[in-house]
Amino acid sequence: MSAKTKIVVLHMKELIYTGIFAALGILFIVLIIVMFLPGRKEEPGDASAPDDTQEGISSVSASGSVYIPGIYTTELVLGGQSVEIEVIVEESSIESIRMVDPDESLTTMYPLLEPTFDSICEQIYENQSLDEISYTSDNKYTSLVLMEAIQASLDKASLDASSSEGSF
Repeated sequence: MSAKTKIVVLHMKELIYTGIFAALGILFIVLIIVMFLPGRKEEPGDASAPDDTQEGISSVSASGSVYIPGIYTTELVLGGQSVEIEVIVEESSIESIRMVDPDESLTTMYPLLEPTFDSICEQIYENQSLDEISYTSDNKYTSLVLMEAIQASLDKASLDASSSEGSF
């Protein structure tokens, strides 16, 4: 039996690189598992802090006033481009709020526009009012602009506003 001695040379640089890549691989696998595990989902209202609620927007409550059923629009101009906010109301409720054909360049320039609009609409459908609408500080100004446009459409639909305009 002949015993041949084999010598293995390990370079410290190669060991360090291997260790770093192994750690990154394990971290990546853990991240994938955490992201795609079903279970806990955050509610949109859970993330709002007390200072994130809107101030200074007056609103028309569906329970306190009556609307003239119909479709009411308000033009919203952002950076030279316009989008129409359409509000559909019945006699005592807000049925639908939507942006009419927003331009792709508008949504590219204002990436928070659509998610903020959807969040506001969900809250309005739930409350049937612009009272107590909450939003994060990240989209405060976007929210205020959208709520003013929605409020303008609701003012057009309000029975009180139309009766004062029609009086002689």
